[in-house]
Formats: sequence, structure tokens, C-alpha cells
Amino acid sequence: MNRKELLIKEVENSPDFILQEVWDFLQFLKAKYQQDKLEMSVISESSLQKDWLQPEEDEAWQNL
Repeated sequence: MNRKELLIKEVENSPDFILQEVWDFLQFLKAKYQQDKLEMSVISESSLQKDWLQPEEDEAWQNL
């Protein structure tokens, strides 16, 4: 049984008050993951920006 199936089985056997907490936590994790992805993009962009502005980079990409 995979994790999703195990989780579904647990959800089916859990009372509503626990499901509310699980729902809240799942929403928190999804939001955190999205925020982490956004922060990583910003960090990557700022660290690579100096390379993107180099003439060598323009030459390397002009044939694509």
C-alpha cells in the first residue's frame, strides 16, 4: 500500500475534529512549499543575474 492509500485509510477512520486539523496542516504545508519555491526562484534569479548580463551568455544562447 502506498502512502496515499495509507493516508486515505487513516482519513476514513478519523473523527471530524482530527480531519479539520489534518486539513489545516495540509493547507499550511502546501502554502509553505509554494513560498519555498518562490523564494528559491528569487534567490536563483538574483545569483544568476550577474551571469545573464555577460556578453558571453548572449553569444551562447543566440543560436537556440
